[in-house]
Amino acid sequence: MSNTEINRSCPYVKKCGACHIGDRTYEEELAQKKRQVETYIKKYCPVTGMVGMYYPYHYRNKVHAVFGRYKEEVVAGTYEEGTHCIIPIKNCLIEDEQASKIIETVTDLIKSFKIWVYNEDTCRGLMRHILIRKGMSTKQIMVVLVTAGPEFPHKNNFVAKLRQLHPEITTIIQNINDKTTTMVLGEKNKILYGNGYIEDVLCGLRFRISPSSFYQINAAQAQVLYKKAIHAAALTGSETVIDAYCGIGTIGMVMAAKAKRVIGIELNGDAVRDAKANAKHNNINNIRFVAADATEYMTRMSENGERADVVVLDPPRSGSTEAFVKAAASIAPERIIYISCNPETLGRDLEWFQKAGYRAVSAEGVDMFAFTNHVEAIVTMQRRGSK
Repeated sequence: MSNTEINRSCPYVKKCGACHIGDRTYEEELAQKKRQVETYIKKYCPVTGMVGMYYPYHYRNKVHAVFGRYKEEVVAGTYEEGTHCIIPIKNCLIEDEQASKIIETVTDLIKSFKIWVYNEDTCRGLMRHILIRKGMSTKQIMVVLVTAGPEFPHKNNFVAKLRQLHPEITTIIQNINDKTTTMVLGEKNKILYGNGYIEDVLCGLRFRISPSSFYQINAAQAQVLYKKAIHAAALTGSETVIDAYCGIGTIGMVMAAKAKRVIGIELNGDAVRDAKANAKHNNINNIRFVAADATEYMTRMSENGERADVVVLDPPRSGSTEAFVKAAASIAPERIIYISCNPETLGRDLEWFQKAGYRAVSAEGVDMFAFTNHVEAIVTMQRRGSK
């Protein structure tokens, strides 16, 4: 069945805040998302298309549920949109199916082991959240049990029973979040089983994923996106590439095979450590990672007379900054590849790049998040006066 023939139906669509599209066909959704991107960037360059998924179901390799009570019953689910009322959900259409089954099992174990679930109003109880991450290529599975404190009654028996029921699990971690916060993960992890991480393969490279690591939620479409970025960069093997907002180094490492050298810049020190480990694990020697602010780093490069041939940026939904744009332009790259998860901030940033001497020459959308209003876009920019 092709993706354009799929009609979706979800019993939670009117309540759950995770999805927004409703009863449209996937073909209609893709057309709407293309228009969404065009709204903000068509004055800079045409949007050539919107690349959809072959099968837009069960694509999320990172699944989160909150524990609570619903009609006095212990449940796992998500918050109703705009509230903190928990909607119990089974068999979500966008989440990995194995992950959904593990969440059901853990919910049953919480009941059978008589573990208190956390109450946000009273700040009492133990079990707060469950986070599951899966390597779609390796099939490795991580289970993170988020508790309100370090205690975990019957921990060993709980873990043994979970492993018995789901031998496919690779590692189990207790994450301690003792703060009154909307953040899911706390700062401390205890490994209960396995190595405390999983690995996945993306574009032929192997990446280590820890509980808090950034990794694309839709690995199949991420490969589509990255291949388009490599093509847009038009690398010949002689270029210096800057990978700004590099995270754990995925884009830069994929590009390293076609570049002379790559510099990955990331403010998060934990992500930089993961990136260095990933590069070493994949025997990539022409990439280095620095824990720094990308704007400041490129400004120093310019002051030292250094330049780059290509700059790749993949910023958060808030987009980049005008200071970043000026810093990127100061090292005079021939091409800038902008990967965006928010068309509105992308349009704002393209205006800044235009003022800094860069023109957008092509744009294309990639649907990473079926059933939602979120969409990725990739824009290629050329320095004015360059070929």
